[in-house]
Amino acid sequence: MNAPASLVPTYAKPLRREDVTELIVAAKIAKGLKWAEVAKRVGLSKEWVTAGCLGQMTFDAAQAKKIAEIFGLPEEAVALLQQVPYKGSLPTAVPTDPLIYRLYEIVMVYGTTIKALIHEEFGDGIMSAIDFTMDISREPDPKGDRVRVVMSGKFLPYKTY
Repeated sequence: MNAPASLVPTYAKPLRREDVTELIVAAKIAKGLKWAEVAKRVGLSKEWVTAGCLGQMTFDAAQAKKIAEIFGLPEEAVALLQQVPYKGSLPTAVPTDPLIYRLYEIVMVYGTTIKALIHEEFGDGIMSAIDFTMDISREPDPKGDRVRVVMSGKFLPYKTY
């Protein structure tokens, strides 16, 4: 015997963090916002806020509420913005987007050089991507503007035990 339709529970598909990212990007386009404007309203760097909005960082409660307000997100998005994300958002091991591929190419070509120079200067260890800052800016040049990317990460030496 079938239950009356009014007694059958219905479930809406739950909102996922990836859905929140899509809502943010759509709202950003619809509202004509720039990431720098959003970051200023949140009170953090454009690089960090953009990474958070694109699903790579965790916002605290106040930041999540501000992001939801800016983009007109549903209330359930506020909690999702506060969840620790699965970091690393590229769909393939080797990036296919031309701009991201160029960054990958820089690491392929200069990665060993960067590693050698860091080890020569600091010793055996790594540059933190957690205790880290980045600044992306335009550098005017008569031959065509340049992209300036400055990364600064704390040096973390390997420990002996």
